[in-house]
Amino acid sequence: MKHTKAILLTLVLSLVFGLGLVSAQDDHTLLLVTTTTTVDSGLMNYLLPNFESIYGVDVEVVAVGSGEAIALGESGDADVLLLHSRNAELEFVASGNGLIRYDVMYNDFVIVGSSEDPAGIRGMTDATAALQQIMDAGATFVSRGDNSGTHVKELSLWNALSITPEGDWYISAGQGMGAVLGMSEELGGYTLTDRGTYLKRQSEGLTLEILVEGDTKLFNPYSVIPVNPEIHPEINAELGQGFAHWITSLETQELIANYRINDKPLFFPNSVPYRVSKR
Repeated sequence: MKHTKAILLTLVLSLVFGLGLVSAQDDHTLLLVTTTTTVDSGLMNYLLPNFESIYGVDVEVVAVGSGEAIALGESGDADVLLLHSRNAELEFVASGNGLIRYDVMYNDFVIVGSSEDPAGIRGMTDATAALQQIMDAGATFVSRGDNSGTHVKELSLWNALSITPEGDWYISAGQGMGAVLGMSEELGGYTLTDRGTYLKRQSEGLTLEILVEGDTKLFNPYSVIPVNPEIHPEINAELGQGFAHWITSLETQELIANYRINDKPLFFPNSVPYRVSKR
């Protein structure tokens, strides 16, 4: 009877593990949760083979808006985060879910639209004034609408105007940056985008043009945060911290500096080791 019970127990456990209901930490896979912009820009495809080669591991990339990325980190469904939503990042670390926030790189946001430019914003350098003009003209504006770093930046610009955008002219897409750029082109509308993703999509045939740039409010810093293993012991802490060390290292920062499309840089390195090396 005991032997029969042991056999049944073995079969049950085998079934459970086989279905993935119980999982052990995979020491050979890093779970990287990052914003869609680092993927849509092509940066991850460019950088990650170097990390995988050095560490002898695979990287599983989950590309979502920064808000969703933070939520995945809080639930322990990430080993490391690579984001561009500073206030949310600082709160994530302050809550104990993240170990420390490391500067990685930066680029900027721009407002793009069709060459027809129905709101007449071409050449403006005040992003909030441009948004006001788009709204006053009733011109189509496509918002990420996904609580991403880009969406949070856009909302902060509307908030500076004390405006809650709404109406037929304002479309909340709930999509990543690449999809929103495609939608804006199709509708002849405007959108706020990071420069890196825009340049990548432009190289693939996107016809939208940069109409507003150069506002200091459009600065767009990125950071890396290893998830805290004391709060989330199920994560691969060694690889998460290894990734943070790798992406902020001088060698990887030089790779970021060299990532260009049509000889235009998409991101600018900004880690402490990189800044120290340039003094």
